[in-house]
Amino acid sequence: MISVTIDSPNPDIGPHWDDLIKRASSNVFMNPAALQAACETNFAAIKMLLAWEEGAGPRRLVGIWALRLRKIAPLWPPVLEALPYNYAFLSSPVVDPAFIDEVIPALFAAIEKSPLLPKVVSLKSFDAECPSYPAMLKVLAGRGIAPLTLSETARPFVTREFGVKRSGSTRKKLRQDWNRLSALGGTVDVVNDRTPDGARQAFESFLTLEKASWKGARGTALLSDPQDAAFVRQLFQNLAAQHNASVALLRVDGEAIAAQVLMYCGTTAYTWKTAFDAKYSKYSPGTLLIDRITDELFAGPDILAINSCAAEESFMGQLWAGRRTMVDMLVDVGPGKSLGYRMEAGRQLGYQRLRGLREWFRNRSSAPQPKKLGLASPR
Repeated sequence: MISVTIDSPNPDIGPHWDDLIKRASSNVFMNPAALQAACETNFAAIKMLLAWEEGAGPRRLVGIWALRLRKIAPLWPPVLEALPYNYAFLSSPVVDPAFIDEVIPALFAAIEKSPLLPKVVSLKSFDAECPSYPAMLKVLAGRGIAPLTLSETARPFVTREFGVKRSGSTRKKLRQDWNRLSALGGTVDVVNDRTPDGARQAFESFLTLEKASWKGARGTALLSDPQDAAFVRQLFQNLAAQHNASVALLRVDGEAIAAQVLMYCGTTAYTWKTAFDAKYSKYSPGTLLIDRITDELFAGPDILAINSCAAEESFMGQLWAGRRTMVDMLVDVGPGKSLGYRMEAGRQLGYQRLRGLREWFRNRSSAPQPKKLGLASPR
C-alpha cells in the first residue's frame, strides 16, 4: 500500500532520500538538503509530498515531489509550482520505478484532498522522457483532465554512451583555442575539488567571475541580489557537505578564468551555472571547460549522464549531440477548470506570446538588411 504525507523540508528525510536515489530517477533539485536551504533563507515556501510503501516491515520512501506555493499578487489565486525554487531546472518527481503506477496517482490524490494546497499545478521543465511523464498523462486522462501543454523543447543531455561530439568544426576549434591559450606562456589546467572546503572556495571564485561579467553589469548576477546570494550560498554549502556539488575551474597560472558549477544526484551530473573572464573570451574558456570536465566526469566510475540545465541554443548544444525532451504544462487537479486555472493559463500564455514577440523583434533587428538595387546615376 502507498501512503502520502505532506511535510516541510527537514533533515530527517535525508537517509530516506539517500536510499531512494539509488533506485529512482534523478533530480538534484528535489534533494532535501537543497529544499532545506530554500526554507532556511525564506527563499521559497515548499511542501514535500512523500510517498511511502507501507507493509509488514518499516515503511520505505518510494517517491518525493517538492512543490512551491506561489502567489504572484495579493489578489491572484495561489498556484503550486513543480520547480520548487528559482534556479531549479527540473520539476519531475523522484520515484522508484517499481512503484511508478501507484505513486503518481497517490501524489495527485494527495494534492486534491489537501485543504492547504492549491489545485492548479504548474509543471515547467518537466522531463518528458522519465517514467513519471507517461504515468502522469495516464492518471490525468483517467481523471478526465487534459493538461495545457505550453511548450516542448529539447535540452542538451549527454550520456557516457552517446552524445559527445568527437569530430567536426566545433571540435577542431576547441583544439585550436586550447593550443592558443596554452601558448600564452602560463600553465593551463582544469581542477574540480569535491571536498566541502575546496568546493566552497571555488564557488566564491565563480560568484566573483559572474559578478564581473555582463550579468553583473545588467544586475542579473547572483551577487546582485542579497536574497539570491544568501540562498545560493546555502544551497551550494548544503549540497557540497554531501559531496553533491563542486565547481570546476579552468585556470591559467593558478588564476581562474572560467568556472562551471556542478551538482550531482545518483549517476547524473548537472551543469548548473557558468561564468568566465571576459578578457579571455576569444579563447572560448567556458566551452573549453565544459569539454574537458565532460571527459573527466565520464572517465570516473560514478557519472553516467550529464544534464545541461540549458536551452538547445546554448553552447552545450554545439558540444553535445544528445537531447532530452522537456515540456511545460499546466493542470487543474480539482473538479472542472477553476477560475484560478483560467487566470494562470491566460497569464502564462500571454507571457509566452510576449516572449516570442520579443525574440522575433530581436531576430529581425539583428538580421542583415538587404541591399537596395537601383539604376546607376548618369555622369
